[in-house]
Amino acid sequence: MGALFLALCLLLLPCSLADEAAFLGVNIGTDLSDMPNPTQVVALLRAQQLHHVRLYDADRGMLLALANTGIRVVISVPNDELLAIGQSNTTASNWVARNVLAYYPATNITAIAVGSEILSTLPNAAPVLVAAINFIHSALKAANLDSKIKVSSPHSSSVILDSFPPSQAFFNRSLNPVMIPLLSFLQSTSSYLMLNVYPYYDYVHANGAIPLDYALFRPLLPNKEAVDPNTLLHYTNVFDAVVDAAYFAMAYLNFTNIPVVVMESGWPSKGDSSEPDATLENANTYNSNLIRHVINGTGTPKHPGIAVNTYLYELYNEDARPGPTSEKNWGLFDANGVPVYALQLTEAGTVLANDTTRQTYCVAREGADLKMLQAALDWACGPGKVDCSPLLQGKPCYEPDTVVAHASFAFDAYYHRMAMADGTCSFNGVATITTTNPGHGPCNFPGSGSTRNVTYIAPSSNSTHSSNGIQSRFSRSQQFRVPYALVALLLASAWCL
Repeated sequence: MGALFLALCLLLLPCSLADEAAFLGVNIGTDLSDMPNPTQVVALLRAQQLHHVRLYDADRGMLLALANTGIRVVISVPNDELLAIGQSNTTASNWVARNVLAYYPATNITAIAVGSEILSTLPNAAPVLVAAINFIHSALKAANLDSKIKVSSPHSSSVILDSFPPSQAFFNRSLNPVMIPLLSFLQSTSSYLMLNVYPYYDYVHANGAIPLDYALFRPLLPNKEAVDPNTLLHYTNVFDAVVDAAYFAMAYLNFTNIPVVVMESGWPSKGDSSEPDATLENANTYNSNLIRHVINGTGTPKHPGIAVNTYLYELYNEDARPGPTSEKNWGLFDANGVPVYALQLTEAGTVLANDTTRQTYCVAREGADLKMLQAALDWACGPGKVDCSPLLQGKPCYEPDTVVAHASFAFDAYYHRMAMADGTCSFNGVATITTTNPGHGPCNFPGSGSTRNVTYIAPSSNSTHSSNGIQSRFSRSQQFRVPYALVALLLASAWCL
């Protein structure tokens, strides 16, 4: 067995994959008490130069807002729709017509995720998973889109057993009746394995067997690295070990040409008293290191130089999600578009470039006409949906009671609500961008780091986000009832979605 896997470790994916540029995407959950509307979400994506997104449904508002942006979109069949689609080709065709053909090609839909972690969270639905995938693919083929839009299904890492050392990893054999035809489909359609990698849960459930530094991508001394005794490959982080375990598990079933895309990975920034490692510092460290790892095309020990394409979990903190505190705090941004923490992204390219300590503000232009300023202020506090209550008498930003001061606050609130996108600090020429924090005394402006826990946006009443995708997602903490080992999951090789 060891000799077999030692040989397999030398197998690489097709060279063409190695030539593709790595990409970083982001998941967009919508379980927020004040979910930004689709236009605001897209403005944030564009400001942060995020060109790949994954939706947990096929929300009409989001798909329309993403049209003509060039952003590559993965849409999803929610779990509660899987059974009907898996039992009826007609239902699948109607789903594709309604959720793909109605928007493509203006909206750049590149993949469909059928269900979410079905094998580990809804095993009773497993028998229809492959049928649903085939029916969706057939509908795409009938529309001549099967070569442009890939079909797959995201899996939890718990479907892989004996995941360390990676060379001994294999899929839970009880799942083979589903996994083998699924992998056969992926190989025959040039699709990829979608899997979720969560070193946070590997670390938490390891009961001290996994060092925190190993989970966070922190540098390790050579004698602290994990060594696969069969391949002699050295592993310096959980993520790479899990990714390679996925490749070895597929090779065990004689599938060696299927790329893997990491559909979810991240670290919570806040937790309950029983979750001491869910901290801002650890979330910042993990996500910053992960982003560099992906963008730099580092690859894994088994596939060095093969880009690991990954979707961060997730764009927003979802304060309305059930479960422990950590469940609500995986996001990079609050609902108002302010970063939860400032990622350290030196040498990581331009992605998430605005999520740094380099802050900008939108204020009233010096010498601007006061009547025009007043009109712009009225618009921001009215149709612009800025919460201007801090400007009321007795509130923190009432003083100084001038049109210029009040307009600056409202302008900056709108500017950051729209994720500092181009054209959102104009107000007919009476506003300008500055790097000087205009906050004063008790008045903290929305762009100020001290307002991370303050929302200056009026509650949104026009969000078109559906809750279906939320219902299909399960508590992250409930999904990782696995052994301490580096539960194996996926690598995302350089595959263009």
